[in-house]
Amino acid sequence: MESERSEEGRVGVAVLGSTGSIGVSTLDVIARHADRFRVEALSARGRIDLLWEQIVAFRPRKVVLSDARAAATLREWLAASRLTTTVHEGDAGLREVVEDPAVDSVMAAIVGAAGLRSTLEAVAAGKRVLLANKEALVMAGGLIMATARNRGATLLPIDSEHNAIFQCLPACARTGMAETAIAERGVERLLLTASGGPFLRHSPEALARVTPAEACAHPNWSMGRKISVDSATMMNKGLEVIEACWLFGVEAEQIEVVVHPQSVIHSMVRYIDGSVLAELGHADMRTPIAHGLAWPDRIDAGVEALDPTCLGALDFEPPDPERFPALGLALAAARAGGTAGARLNAANEVAVAHFLEARLGFPDIARVVAEVMDHDAAVGSAESLEGLLEADADARRLAETAAARLQEGART
Repeated sequence: MESERSEEGRVGVAVLGSTGSIGVSTLDVIARHADRFRVEALSARGRIDLLWEQIVAFRPRKVVLSDARAAATLREWLAASRLTTTVHEGDAGLREVVEDPAVDSVMAAIVGAAGLRSTLEAVAAGKRVLLANKEALVMAGGLIMATARNRGATLLPIDSEHNAIFQCLPACARTGMAETAIAERGVERLLLTASGGPFLRHSPEALARVTPAEACAHPNWSMGRKISVDSATMMNKGLEVIEACWLFGVEAEQIEVVVHPQSVIHSMVRYIDGSVLAELGHADMRTPIAHGLAWPDRIDAGVEALDPTCLGALDFEPPDPERFPALGLALAAARAGGTAGARLNAANEVAVAHFLEARLGFPDIARVVAEVMDHDAAVGSAESLEGLLEADADARRLAETAAARLQEGART
């Protein structure tokens, strides 16, 4: 069985978030297989210098920008060139791209809640969606999975951990849309590995002095600033637990987080017969990206094969809940369901933004999220996009208030 091809023989791909780390890696893989894929559309928030380089290299028919001034500048550049790429803006532009019949696959790599609407619209359009935006499922997992079932979309996980689990599960039970629950296929537990980030051994006193630059210096992975901070707090792993619940149709109790500092094993699946299947590889996102682009085929990702004779020791330990309270907050949200995921994600995005601007301390990130999650959540419904966005907005307002209070306390 080959991955879906267009009439021209190449898969049309839209890369949403093309100037971010996932987008850049996706285009690197596509460039290695120009006979197999063609770039139909790109989207970016800004960074038009990099976007321009991508336009020149890949000649997409459409690009989408969320910033109006950047869009105007890009139109001027295109007008002075011989390129025929058209520029579109905002949510309407993203909707036009994901609904375009020439687009077969959508790389959903817009960071955070900003990527929810376009991801849901790509699913509603019945596309193959390469899911690199975990926040979409954290916020609206029930809505997205139901829409995928109703519209015949294919969801493929790109996060290295979820991609690893996908590869280690039986073919008939790889997603939450499968007719057979994974427990019925002999699966006992999903083991999500976590590097522990840069502060795995830090004391509480040391964590209080952490700077944004230190938090963004991940020991193994090259990632954007926001996800690097999430890795440092282990909120990222909590978000991944929620994502895994929806992707694979399991409860939070069926998922175990295991700290694995070397990041060689990307995740594991334990079976009832005592077997544990694991996916190993270098810490390079091009591997899961290539897997998602070509699935069920395999293609070269530009990543060197892992040499097991050079691995050395592989260490594993449970996460420390006192050092990483954000993980516990996310696990509680996973169990709560409803709009809890949307509220968790919104509060975390606000708190991380304040930390990156040096207006909050590192431990304050979890404090802001905890205050929002402790608030009586009577706003919004998980049954519709509008309800989830209402819950998101309410949680952001509460998080801003909590952050302001902590900032004021730090000054007095």
